[in-house]
Amino acid sequence: MEKQILAVASYEKQKYFIEPKFQILPEEIQKEIKIMCVLTAQKLCCTFLIGFEKQGDIYFETIKEQKNIDFDDIGAELEVKKIQSEKEQLLKALKLWYIIYFTKEGKKMKQELQN
Repeated sequence: MEKQILAVASYEKQKYFIEPKFQILPEEIQKEIKIMCVLTAQKLCCTFLIGFEKQGDIYFETIKEQKNIDFDDIGAELEVKKIQSEKEQLLKALKLWYIIYFTKEGKKMKQELQN
């Protein structure tokens, strides 16, 4: 269980998916994630995904569509950096939420707080 996908949007298929176990996130946060994924996928003409690494770090991935020979890797990287900057607070909150609910360390913290 190294990486887990949080959400993904495909420009080519015009579809969006959020991992069911993460649907416990507040509705407003889910909407913000959806908007971020869909807009980025449309802007870059790719499949865009957000996920969690094992210890809660958030990763982004852009997957170019097979038909898109003009995919701009540098532009995609710059767009991800822009998201990381503009959505810094949201990403920090998501990381903390993931650590608390989905890691061993988070479970220990919850148990200590409940005692």
